Amino acid sequence: MLLLCGVRAVAGSLSPEETVRRYLQAVKEEKFEAAYDLISKAMKQGKGREDWVRDQKAGMAFAEVKVFDFQVYPGKVEGEKALVPNILSSQDRFVNQLGLTEHELYTLLREDGAWKVDQQVLVEPADIPKWFPKGEKPGGSGAAPGEHPNATPTPAEGSR
Repeated sequence: MLLLCGVRAVAGSLSPEETVRRYLQAVKEEKFEAAYDLISKAMKQGKGREDWVRDQKAGMAFAEVKVFDFQVYPGKVEGEKALVPNILSSQDRFVNQLGLTEHELYTLLREDGAWKVDQQVLVEPADIPKWFPKGEKPGGSGAAPGEHPNATPTPAEGSR
């Protein structure tokens, strides 16, 4: 019982940005069981973990979704609601066939003391400067530090 309380305390202490980062990492790695704990009751649509996970796996496979990278930017908290911008690099067979970079805005709600992802929308081009100011650094990425998932490795010194 103490272990469960400790896990719940950690989940409740995540910032909105860290919640989005963990959610996207779970989706990228197709770990939908972990993503389920980070979404709002509304996003669960009344489904239990097993049904929601099954539906996410089927939907991602059908659409051939591939998440390459993401960059979470500092969000804005307004009471029990937070807005967190993100730049997503992904591809699927319906909406983003070309793998274009997408500017997203996540809405999170505080439920049971923890931030939960409630919805995601694409940022209109005119609003990109508002959410992604020039010179502002993202708070974290889905790639390994210093690594871009589509980068071509360069030969090591001395092997040329």
